[in-house]
Amino acid sequence: LFNYDVIWKENKDLKWSARWDAYLNTKNKSADRFRWFSITRKMIIVFILSGLVGVVLVRNLRNDVARYNAVPMDEEERAEVLEEFGWKLVHSDVFRPPTTSPLLLSVCCGTGAQLLSMLFLTMFFAALGFMTPSRRGRLVEVQLLLFVLLGAVAGYTTARFYKTFKGKSWHLATVMTAMLFPSVCFIVFFAMDVVAVMEESTDAVPILTIFILLILRFGISTPLVFLGAYFGYKQDAIEFPVGTSGIPRQIPEQPWFLWTPATMAICGIVPYGSCIVELHMILNSIWEDQVYYIFGFLFLVFLSFLTTAGEITVLFNYFQLCGEDHRWWWRSFGNGGGASLWVMLYSISYFKTLETNEAATYVLYFGYMFILCLATFLVLGFVGMTASLRFNKTIL
Repeated sequence: LFNYDVIWKENKDLKWSARWDAYLNTKNKSADRFRWFSITRKMIIVFILSGLVGVVLVRNLRNDVARYNAVPMDEEERAEVLEEFGWKLVHSDVFRPPTTSPLLLSVCCGTGAQLLSMLFLTMFFAALGFMTPSRRGRLVEVQLLLFVLLGAVAGYTTARFYKTFKGKSWHLATVMTAMLFPSVCFIVFFAMDVVAVMEESTDAVPILTIFILLILRFGISTPLVFLGAYFGYKQDAIEFPVGTSGIPRQIPEQPWFLWTPATMAICGIVPYGSCIVELHMILNSIWEDQVYYIFGFLFLVFLSFLTTAGEITVLFNYFQLCGEDHRWWWRSFGNGGGASLWVMLYSISYFKTLETNEAATYVLYFGYMFILCLATFLVLGFVGMTASLRFNKTIL
């Protein structure tokens, strides 16, 4: 038998405002310098990438537009000029609706917009100091509440894109927006909760709490999704500067570095590199019970994360159009969400540091990380596709 005693003594010299310093390490100057060094490095990456994208695109676009607007002497020279560059050759196919699952793409965009709004508002209020680290569950509560209330954003975004894609099954699109992502999360979460109950874990969610979540989902969020979809379908479709031809242009064979797996890997590693430090600390907070409190840094990293994802997706979107491949809708969504693949690979590497061999731990860890990576894919995919859409509308 092992016995121990705990004696609590009041520290008269400790101020109430400094009671969390032992846990938050707010007076550690070296930690602050490391934080600022990390955020400065991320900003440098953003500026370098922005300059690279700007130089490549502006220089090439200027040359392409100058050559395209040049007045040739005869028809043969004009045909020769038109054959020399690619993105103008596919201008009548760029805004052609996607032929593969336009309904699913619209639903993914709507869910991505909902999650992006939720994350932005959560980190904004957290950076302002509205969420104290002493209430660990407060952050999750705010996220769930915002996700429920922002169902209108998902419905509106889905409706606008689906109407632009000339879809007809708008009832199905709205129902899938309200049910697809929450259903996947609920199925995974319920399976993990069953495992937690079987292991008699104190982290198991009670049935009453699950019932309350279902009421929030079907009683508040779903009606808001239909309300947002109603106003979205009332709006006009997204206008494009050029029309589409009747017959799509034949796409030539693409080089290996423009294949979908290659572009997703390349486009994903740049945003992933800008958030690796914060990702490690967030995982420490979730799985090792450490306290995360520097939401101001996290908000800046989040903005740089979105910026790099959008810029690198635009750059590869331009390369794709120059290769006369006009199927950019799904490709830009996948390229934008490529960072989620690297996050999942890092989570697998991080799991080795937990030093556990229990099957329940595998289920809980990879279940939650799957939900996190899926949400990351939807958010970054929406950012990448909308950035490419804005770019394509600008150059054409």
